[in-house]
Amino acid sequence: MKIIPRNVHGVLDYVVGLVVAGSPWLFGFADHGPATVIPVVLGLGSLLYSLLTNYELGAARVIPFRAHLVIDFLSGLFLAVSPWLFDFSHRVYWPHLAFGLLEILVVLLTRVESAPVTAHAARR
Repeated sequence: MKIIPRNVHGVLDYVVGLVVAGSPWLFGFADHGPATVIPVVLGLGSLLYSLLTNYELGAARVIPFRAHLVIDFLSGLFLAVSPWLFDFSHRVYWPHLAFGLLEILVVLLTRVESAPVTAHAARR
């Protein structure tokens, strides 16, 4: 069941992108190694491609929303497995795993179509 509207997905993109990028400092594992670099790059990358996405909160609207969802899914998958892929799971893994799985879940629950325009909204 798709319960997340596109505009809510857009808000989540920006909020989660910032939190993921800041997570090494928020959760105390910043060391300039892969555990730090991966969430920073993925979080800032998410902000960039969100600005370029063709949806309610996109600025340039170049990337189709379905392609955005594929990027989100792959980014979440990469983030979730990165502690084991880059061998830092003995030091930290839960923020990467949790945010990666959250990103995948949000993709699976997001409606692809935009909300229908109501008569009230059309009069504005």
